[in-house]
Amino acid sequence: MTEPLAGDRRAPRAPAGAAVRPGWVRRSATALRAGLYRPLAEDDARAAYWVRHVRYGVVLTEVAAWTVVGYTVVTHTPGRHHTVILALAGLAIVAVPALLLLPLAAMMRDSRGPTLFYAWNVATAVLVIVGTRLDGGSTSPLDGLLFLTLTYMAVAYSPCGVVAMGTVMTGSYLLLVELPGVSTSGLFFLAILASLTMICAMASANSWAAYDRQVELIRAQEILAATDPLTGIPNRRAFTERLTAAVADAAWGHPSVVCLVDLDGFKAVNDADGHAAGDALLTAVGAALGAAVRETDTVARLGGDEFAVLADVSAGFRGEAVAERLRAAVARVGASHGVTASVGVAEVEPGDVVEDLMHRADAAMYRSKSSGGDRVTALSS
Repeated sequence: MTEPLAGDRRAPRAPAGAAVRPGWVRRSATALRAGLYRPLAEDDARAAYWVRHVRYGVVLTEVAAWTVVGYTVVTHTPGRHHTVILALAGLAIVAVPALLLLPLAAMMRDSRGPTLFYAWNVATAVLVIVGTRLDGGSTSPLDGLLFLTLTYMAVAYSPCGVVAMGTVMTGSYLLLVELPGVSTSGLFFLAILASLTMICAMASANSWAAYDRQVELIRAQEILAATDPLTGIPNRRAFTERLTAAVADAAWGHPSVVCLVDLDGFKAVNDADGHAAGDALLTAVGAALGAAVRETDTVARLGGDEFAVLADVSAGFRGEAVAERLRAAVARVGASHGVTASVGVAEVEPGDVVEDLMHRADAAMYRSKSSGGDRVTALSS
């Protein structure tokens, strides 16, 4: 056996697989959590949908609990007038409406939403299984409420969540109602509950897949609605929305500037070389303007040969400097066509009206153009 060299402070090598196991456990735990705690809502409309689902669940629970009370009082079964069953039904009647006092809309946007449904499912299953056990076990019709519970809750679960809750309910019924002796009717009930779990899991998978496709479609439509089809940069609509946000940010001390960029001599390109050459030049100008500013700034095409830039500014990065970089970028791209840019600059002020702000930038741009083009003009409010 080779002795380690003196001064060799390297740690002994870990046994094969020792470092892999913790990593595998973490990855498995992460995957399980992602499967169980998928966010239910990302927008107000989706959050409102789940809030309505909770309200319907409260009504459904109230009806089921009062039905149990009537069953316990009227029928001649082992559970007739059973105080514990009545107490459990009364607990559900009193406690479940308290869910409506929670900040449900906010909870549906994070892990609290799935946690609410999981806790609600488990609590309801416990009440039903205890009531079933007290009412004669598998011969009691109360266990049918488990079907109702799983079907209602499964709407909010990912497929992984459906399987998890179905497994918990099936296992709990087996342990607390059937064992130590297992009846034929009990096995039949467990088989039906397991089958319902798989059906709900498939329905959940289809539902979430349809929702994902819908979200992707909506996002694609939003991107198309906010993008100039020729250059691939934001259009006037998107620019106006971001400019509105910049005006609001200006009130909190976040300065920014608007630069309107109008191409000089662009019409001659279309006349001499055709519209395909003009389109290629517009695309190149959009890319050049984007490269001249930071990724956090916005470059948009307002229409025709007019572009706009919304850029953050600071003491060392003034609006005129931004505009000069934009002018130089256009001059480089348009050099072979003799195309330059007239740039107008207007600072975003707190309380600005977007139309007035754009008018100031537009007036500055026209002053640059009337002075011969290929220059920058800044106007104050």
